[in-house]
Amino acid sequence: MTAAITYRLFTQNVDRMIETVASKPTVSRETEYYLSKIEDVDSLDSFMADSRLVNYAMEAYGLGDMSYARAFIRKLLEEGIDDQDSLANKLTDHRYYEFAQDFNFARYGETTTTFERTRSGTVDKYYQQQMEVAAGDDNEGARLALYFSRRAADIDSPYDILADSALLEVVYTAFGLPDATSAQDIDKQAELIADRLDIGNLSDPDELDSFLERFVTMWDINNPDTTASIPTIAPLTSSLQTISTDLLATIQTIRTGR
Repeated sequence: MTAAITYRLFTQNVDRMIETVASKPTVSRETEYYLSKIEDVDSLDSFMADSRLVNYAMEAYGLGDMSYARAFIRKLLEEGIDDQDSLANKLTDHRYYEFAQDFNFARYGETTTTFERTRSGTVDKYYQQQMEVAAGDDNEGARLALYFSRRAADIDSPYDILADSALLEVVYTAFGLPDATSAQDIDKQAELIADRLDIGNLSDPDELDSFLERFVTMWDINNPDTTASIPTIAPLTSSLQTISTDLLATIQTIRTGR
């Protein structure tokens, strides 16, 4: 199916789509394990010692592709969010901050996993992530649109978009900006985005939907013969191959003033 059709199908039937995803054997099995074990976690050490728990939680927060970076994740959770110099407060990608905020072992210690946000709240996020993956199985453009829709509330400036290659792909595609644009100076790219996209409008559901309709239309124009090809567990990545690792690393260090 086209990105436009797939995107509308999923956004108009969210509850049913999530129920379908939740009933998948692999999803239900991992969720059952997570809920049965998370209540016994009473420290950061016990959490980090269970790879299945860590992997599930990181998938829920869209960080599944960083599951291998255990030292990085431990540092993130050890430092928490209260210290403005903590790792979570230095990264512009809001997913890390959200993860550290909800799994706030630095503040709550042994009671961290007694809150609903680390139990049913994390499961809800996991289901949402898996629903987006399911959409990607039909059309990657639809997956990108759903992802942007979910992350829109966290976008405060063009730099938040530049820090996330998937968000950046949506914006560049919607406005027909070539991949070569990503080779420009970061500030110039931020100006290009600001000139074309009113970040404030993203808080308006109608404006956001209008923007994403523009994106899926442009995606379909650019990918007329594209069919689903990504594996179910693949992390969401961008096809903007010209974005260098150094550039993304630089953007990640920009403070958001959170």
